[in-house]
Amino acid sequence: MTAVPQNVVQEIAPTGRLRAAINLGNIVLAQTNPATGAPVGVTVELAQSLGQRLGVAVDLVTFDAAGKAFDAFKRSKLDIVFLAIDPVRAEQIAFTPPYALIEGNFVVRASSELTSMAAIDRPGTRVAVARGSAYDLFLTRALKAATLVRAATGPQALQMFVADKLEAGAGVKQPVVKFIDENPGLRLIEPPFMEIRQAMGMAKGRSAGSAYLHAFIEEMKASGFVADALRRSGQDDVAVAPVVADQHGSRYVVF
Repeated sequence: MTAVPQNVVQEIAPTGRLRAAINLGNIVLAQTNPATGAPVGVTVELAQSLGQRLGVAVDLVTFDAAGKAFDAFKRSKLDIVFLAIDPVRAEQIAFTPPYALIEGNFVVRASSELTSMAAIDRPGTRVAVARGSAYDLFLTRALKAATLVRAATGPQALQMFVADKLEAGAGVKQPVVKFIDENPGLRLIEPPFMEIRQAMGMAKGRSAGSAYLHAFIEEMKASGFVADALRRSGQDDVAVAPVVADQHGSRYVVF
């Protein structure tokens, strides 16, 4: 494998170690190995693969919510993050193209008359969300009349939806479906209200490092690495994002 230019290594991992955010609050991205307690999943495997290519040790910094990972990134505590692409975050993060596509869905009680986002977006409707999540940021812009009620994490938001008898909850489809399975009397609203484009990101203003990450993610998708990592972590139903061609119509190549 071709050695990575030193300026690229310096831009991505300026401390000589790769500090990678791992969001255990999204089971699509990462989970905890019950036997070892260590984080596993597609983001863990991508971070470790990137560190190996850069020739640096990897520090997996775990969080229970995306908003907390973003806050740590803003305090310069992280080198790379695995977050959904969003305009608010993109003000500070140079995102790669997405590597996976997931969905945001509402959950309501089975007896609820709410069947769509349009029905939810009415005065008096309260929606539980995780503070700073991709769906919180999206719904903050999209909902005009409904009220968002925020909890620190996704699981806490869903519990709040039930305990406080809110009209709806919102979240990533997979954990929402799991919550419904564990709590009879709830119903998923289909279709999803948003597509969540999961990507890798780093600090803006570092063009060489950003270009390398872009090419790295494209190669990981094209090679089947992302699909295999999702499968190994039990996330077979997650769609791998399409490979993006460059402006000349050819695929990016990691140098």
